[in-house]
Amino acid sequence: MSRHTPIVHKTRTQVVVEVLREKILSGEIAAGEPLRQSALAEELNVSRIPVREALLQLEAEGLVKFEAHKGATATELSAAQVTELFELRALIETDLLAKAIPNLQDEDLIQAEKVLEQLESAFKQEDAIGSWAELNTKFHTTLYQAANRPHTLEVVHGLNTNCDRYIRLQLLLTGGIPRAEQDHRDLLSYCKQKQTDKAVALLREHILHAAGAIRDLVAEQVK
Repeated sequence: MSRHTPIVHKTRTQVVVEVLREKILSGEIAAGEPLRQSALAEELNVSRIPVREALLQLEAEGLVKFEAHKGATATELSAAQVTELFELRALIETDLLAKAIPNLQDEDLIQAEKVLEQLESAFKQEDAIGSWAELNTKFHTTLYQAANRPHTLEVVHGLNTNCDRYIRLQLLLTGGIPRAEQDHRDLLSYCKQKQTDKAVALLREHILHAAGAIRDLVAEQVK
């Protein structure tokens, strides 16, 4: 190697994130179970600050939610919900894309390229996990807007909001980033070439492949 590989020193927060994520995904911490900061700090032998920071990161990943008067709790993961949400996305988003491609202008494609570069950059940054879903949605939206179906786009945004945590988990925990990057690049290429059939087929496979990977992840959790 041309340069020394640095020893990766994990912060206390990173360690707490990994421990709590594993406990939630393995079911050791049950869905709806309160996550009391003082108790967790004592159990993990750290101060409350890294626990608080870890819970906020896990909230960004969709594994924890904060509620008024209740504090942080573990969220529920549902294979049935994954199936319904992602199949709906596959139906609606492929239709939107097919309607959009004939209308795509150069400026739309330039904007999509810019957003894709931002997303690829965010994938490489550990502290940018919270922005993955937002940039992913922005990339797809840039392509779909040319369909001129604002109400349909609103429905898609609602579905994406509900899918956010599952998408993050899939990318984080199933090694999904390289495939997602390749799919996005290929999708943009097909859109530029106005190859509607190929673009639609790829988008459907992109969404349903993610659903399958997430269902496997959730099934592992509930064993």
